Amino acid sequence: KASGAKYITITSRHHDSFSMFDTKESDYDIVDATPFKRDIIKELAEECHKQGIKLHFYYSHLDWKREDYPIGRTGKGTGRPKGKENWNTYYQFMNNQLTELLTNYGPIGAIWFDGVWDHPESYDWQLEEQYALIHKLQPSCLIGNNHHRTPYMGEDFQMFERDLPGENKAGFSGQDISALPLETCETMNRTWGYNIKDQNYKTTKTLIHLLVRAAGKNANLLMNIGPQPNGELPAVAVQRMKEMGEWMAQYGETIYGTRAGDVEPHPWGVSTRKDNRLFIHVLDCQDASLFIPLKAKVKKATQFVDGSSIFFQQDKDGVLLKLPKVPTETDYVVELLLK
Repeated sequence: KASGAKYITITSRHHDSFSMFDTKESDYDIVDATPFKRDIIKELAEECHKQGIKLHFYYSHLDWKREDYPIGRTGKGTGRPKGKENWNTYYQFMNNQLTELLTNYGPIGAIWFDGVWDHPESYDWQLEEQYALIHKLQPSCLIGNNHHRTPYMGEDFQMFERDLPGENKAGFSGQDISALPLETCETMNRTWGYNIKDQNYKTTKTLIHLLVRAAGKNANLLMNIGPQPNGELPAVAVQRMKEMGEWMAQYGETIYGTRAGDVEPHPWGVSTRKDNRLFIHVLDCQDASLFIPLKAKVKKATQFVDGSSIFFQQDKDGVLLKLPKVPTETDYVVELLLK
């Protein structure tokens, strides 16, 4: 909460088939198969509702342990016997678990699916019926699917793995940007799960820039943390989140409730907008003069952090900002009040 996050997405069941909640559909879960013996999803749900944080559930479409899952591209070396695949029983298992998740843990903000990429695009996952079940159980629960494809009917937001919308540096996000709400998911270091050897954490500045550039492309940012085996979050991850929260406490108004601004993303930064307030986020600029292509008429230009005036000149091509100095801040924000 102190990081400024408004929702948490937690793994309810991953590709390894292990359920992090007390499910009646399998004994391979946190209550029946571990010494922990407690339903951590239930405890988290209760605390999220208490703290006003939305709770989302990651849920894997593929399964590397269950014998009835129709084997796809991955998980072939897990020792499952041949001839036991049964789509009907596996599909029913998934829907029964989703019913548990959407019945036993209060209001859920979203289901975050993953794993459809395990089969060719022609494979019928019967998503339409599954999505209808979710929306019937909780009509306001959003559905997203990390299939790296154009969104399917029934999906409520579009996600991009390790890339901002419109980019494809990681090789997963070549799909077009839809009209749905957008989300970028990214790792804090290099791995999704906990890896004791991976101490290559992104700097706080890099993470803030990722957050700001996501907002400048109309997207939320889902920042991943891989908990340690003892359940604690890595200290460096907590520190990064704390520092992001300190930044959000000061600049959150330029992110929360905004949309991508009138100025397209540039190497120097992005823009976000709220009503007639346009926020220019200067992230990487080596000059105190910054030209911004902008058609809307500017009434006033100020430095967001202290309200001091910034000199500007506007012509038919855009606005020239004369900054007091070459920006060295993590994010130098100029607020333009539009006519």
